[in-house]
Amino acid sequence: MKKLSYLLALSGLVSVPAIAGDSPHTLTGNVSLTSDYVFRGISQTGGDMAIQGGLDYTHASGIYVGTWASNVGWIEDYQGYNSGNVEIDLYGGYRGSLGEVNYDLGAIRYMYPGDKPAATTAADTTEIYGAASWKWFTVKYSYYISEGVFGFGNADGSDYLDVSASLPIGDTGLTLGAHWGTFSFENNGAVDYDDWKISVTYDLGKLSGVTSGMTLGVAYTDTDANRAAWTDANGQYLGDNTFIVWISKSL
Repeated sequence: MKKLSYLLALSGLVSVPAIAGDSPHTLTGNVSLTSDYVFRGISQTGGDMAIQGGLDYTHASGIYVGTWASNVGWIEDYQGYNSGNVEIDLYGGYRGSLGEVNYDLGAIRYMYPGDKPAATTAADTTEIYGAASWKWFTVKYSYYISEGVFGFGNADGSDYLDVSASLPIGDTGLTLGAHWGTFSFENNGAVDYDDWKISVTYDLGKLSGVTSGMTLGVAYTDTDANRAAWTDANGQYLGDNTFIVWISKSL
């Protein structure tokens, strides 16, 4: 809790330097507080809250790079690390459009610094992805090129398919979301699963009529993940259905 309080204090002090409006360079940031960090249906914090933040650079050409971080709990409680409670992501890619279809091609490295026993598979994971969006709908395919995939060994060639929709409700500030995904682990079929989520977000700037960059959200998420395979050392089933509440701010 002390670390969480420290990160919350820092989040109030961090700002993103402004870049001239006619510049081809864009630098943006984000910070959020969530009741549970759920990634592709699996709780990364064992049901505990998380503080998260990121920084992104985008060039007018469509090239982008960024980083994002969050506290996590599964590195110790599920993977068996002696210590480790942070996820740090580094990513980059290219965004463009073909007519009404927007696309995104890139790669991401998920890193989990910490101390692990020699026999434990490292949780660090590398993924390449491609996404296509049309109006409210997005399809994204992720393919894993690292030997280990989130702690499962000999798993290069695993993949995840994500189908989602995001529908703004007029000028109310409300946006409805829906998602379905399926994760297939190479040589680790017992941990394969599907996940789904429905969500509602609200632009808090609508309350004052001034752009604030703050969003309040609530979601329900669930999976069909094997309970025995996805239960941590504390007896917490990480793929269980749950409601999540979060607040985020763009910087």
